Amino acid sequence: MSIHRGQTLAVTSRNAVAHADGLSNGLRPLRGNGKGGFKVHIVGNSGSGKSTLALELAALLDLPCIHLDQLFWKPGWRESTDEEFRERVRNAIDQSPRGWVVDGDYQRRAGKMVSEEATDVIWLDPPLILYFPRLLLRTTMRLFRLVPPCSPGCEEMASEAFFSRNSILCWCLSQHSVVHKREAERYRTDGVHVGGKRRRIGGWGGELAAWKRDVEEMIRAAGSDVTSD
Repeated sequence: MSIHRGQTLAVTSRNAVAHADGLSNGLRPLRGNGKGGFKVHIVGNSGSGKSTLALELAALLDLPCIHLDQLFWKPGWRESTDEEFRERVRNAIDQSPRGWVVDGDYQRRAGKMVSEEATDVIWLDPPLILYFPRLLLRTTMRLFRLVPPCSPGCEEMASEAFFSRNSILCWCLSQHSVVHKREAERYRTDGVHVGGKRRRIGGWGGELAAWKRDVEEMIRAAGSDVTSD
């Protein structure tokens, strides 16, 4: 089970959370539960930057980072059954009742438990031309064992990565519009613009960088208010 922990963040007062209002278009970058707790689900197409953002956000919030890929894939690229997977996901999020950051969208396998229990859902929606080259680079680096695989024991092979219809590269290309359409509909009915918990972050990187700065400012404001109390 992949769970990482970052720097310490003490958020104990409601005033600390309220102090962060007014950031970025008048909305807090993360809604939370109103008591300083955050359960964040990061979704988007393969290669869109979910795992990287999850690790960064988990470190900022001092919360476990749970990669659904690592709960689903067994060594040798063997799939977990839906029952096994749901149990692993359930156990992982139950281990941290005060909050977590989860990346990946396995709703077809695990149901809606993650998104429904999340206080915030972050949809990464950068242009395909921006993130596909990054996915290609990451896949190549995994092929040469320069970076860890998506799950322990699931090493990349050239025949699968570049010459198979089941490759992550083909999947990324074929799913870009599918994921966008699906998440756009979810955002339409549950986006922050209508009082919901889903936030879309698109663009070429500037929007994401600005949002992360807002999260850091929210944390600084929270820490300042707690200290002054």
